[in-house]
Amino acid sequence: MLVPARIPPHKPVDDEPGVKHRLEMCRVAVEGARWLEVSDLEVQRPGPSYTVDTLEELSLRTPDSDLSLIVGADVAVGLPSWHQPERVLSLAVLSVAQRPGTARAAVERALAQVPGGDRACFFDMPEIGISSTMLRDRVRAGQPTKYLMPDAVREYIDSHGIYRGSPDR
Repeated sequence: MLVPARIPPHKPVDDEPGVKHRLEMCRVAVEGARWLEVSDLEVQRPGPSYTVDTLEELSLRTPDSDLSLIVGADVAVGLPSWHQPERVLSLAVLSVAQRPGTARAAVERALAQVPGGDRACFFDMPEIGISSTMLRDRVRAGQPTKYLMPDAVREYIDSHGIYRGSPDR
């Protein structure tokens, strides 16, 4: 489940297109993928998008489900600074994908600071070498992004002029 944040508290983005565009890009990205869905849960909730609030809502909606929160190691290392990180870890299993530039030992040190951090699990994931920052930079510079993102997302970005300082943000 992809859950775009209404207001990401930890991740300001230059030339931010707005939550409606980010929600729609998620939707077009997963169109036809039966194993992925997009939720507007955070879009509908006012204020900053805290993971703990989303996990609490998902737990209420699907009480018989075991939730997993998948994050990159670069995100997991910042867990102690999250809003109610111990509650996050009580609501979902934190699944951490190794990312270049973030040592597993650094993530383990961060997780040790939060009660429940010892229940996190690590998994191997092949390095893809594509980041949202890199893609935004390429769009801003007018460089090609074909094969770096789904065609439907690229077409959406082009048609709405986002990440280029367009007034349609």
